[in-house]
Amino acid sequence: MDVSVFGTGYVGLVQAAALADVGHRVLCVDVDAHKISQLRQGVPPISEPGLSGMLEENIKEARLLFSTQASDAVAHAELIFIAVGTPPDEDGSADLSHVLGVTRQIAELMDADRTLIIKSTVPVGTADKVAALAREELDRLGKTALKVRVVSNPEFLKEGSALADCMRPDRIIVGTLDAQAHDQLAELYAPFCRNHEKLMFMDNRSAELTKYAANAMLATRISFMNELANLTEHLGADIEAVRKGIGSDPRIGYHFIYPGCGFGGSCFPKDLRALLHTAEHSGMPLRLLQSVSEVNDAQRQILFNKLKQRLPGSLAGKSIAIWGLAFKPNTDDMREAPSRYLMEALWAEGAKVCAFDPEAMAECRRLYGYRQDLQLCATRDDTLEDADALVICTEWKNFRVVDFALLAKKLRSRLIIDGRNLYNPDQVATFGLSYSGIGLRQVQPEDPAP
Repeated sequence: MDVSVFGTGYVGLVQAAALADVGHRVLCVDVDAHKISQLRQGVPPISEPGLSGMLEENIKEARLLFSTQASDAVAHAELIFIAVGTPPDEDGSADLSHVLGVTRQIAELMDADRTLIIKSTVPVGTADKVAALAREELDRLGKTALKVRVVSNPEFLKEGSALADCMRPDRIIVGTLDAQAHDQLAELYAPFCRNHEKLMFMDNRSAELTKYAANAMLATRISFMNELANLTEHLGADIEAVRKGIGSDPRIGYHFIYPGCGFGGSCFPKDLRALLHTAEHSGMPLRLLQSVSEVNDAQRQILFNKLKQRLPGSLAGKSIAIWGLAFKPNTDDMREAPSRYLMEALWAEGAKVCAFDPEAMAECRRLYGYRQDLQLCATRDDTLEDADALVICTEWKNFRVVDFALLAKKLRSRLIIDGRNLYNPDQVATFGLSYSGIGLRQVQPEDPAP
């Protein structure tokens, strides 16, 4: 099938690559000319495992094309994905200006019927707004005979495994009551349903709410574990033992019950705020989810608070090593990452940051520029030179095995604050290191062997 995609961000680009890889002919359009130029050469603007190779292969086979012209996209295909950004407004609501702007463009350029597939994360009722706007524009332009079918098709991708999620989805949610759109989406996604049926059809509003509900549920599990971990630490218990105990219950399971330093990224915080705004605006405030958000806001400060408590004196003039800048492994995305809250709090206290991340160094430089109190290091161990303490913000695999003797030698205070609970407290203590995780049992450091 011929498919067009408006927007080459995380969602649009990954979806386009996956559709092209199973044989569809896909044209992507974006207003960013530099990005399109890079994409034509197979260079993705994001760090995502496997994406570069998939782009290169499908560009070579002419199944994946790129343009800056909306007219090219509208002429190319009857099926058009809208995958542009929906950034949060100041009140937490989703900004639909890009979605509605693309809708208006498509209506102006149409000369035949089109099916618009909303891939952007949007509030409940957006499909109705898009359909009404498209109809209004077509009527205004005298194209009264043309039809626009609007489908809600939310994404459920995880950054760092987005391509795998797209190629082997758990489910594909499609919101439409239109028979023709139903058949079109069934044909489009047939290659992803070879082993078993993954398509779930429902009405538009239910599809839109399903996306928000899924992220809200996962965010709730994370905030629950973080709050429980803080209590566990206060009571002198061990959250790892508790986690294993409750996770063994099949009604609970182990997914998303790892305590940490707060959730970030492009989805959970934004989607949670948008759902809260929708509920409040509807006169049905969601008290549980409001608490989930408040717990996460507080958890973002836990690394800084632990440093303040455990480092003697003022933080001014101290050098803090940070391992991990991205909000999660296998991505360079720093949107609402715990590292950002920590660094900004440290700078406000007059401390210096020496940081390393396998993927997010360029993104950190883009966000914060060149400043005297930020040093981006070539390796993780380089961050330890003249460091007073080490803080771990992201659970990259290459942080899991370390030379504790080296850490004990390099860190002035012999202090590790671990926001991801990567290490065994008993093992760390044998090297004379003071180790503080999230909800872990506290172990007094031993005198290191001579």
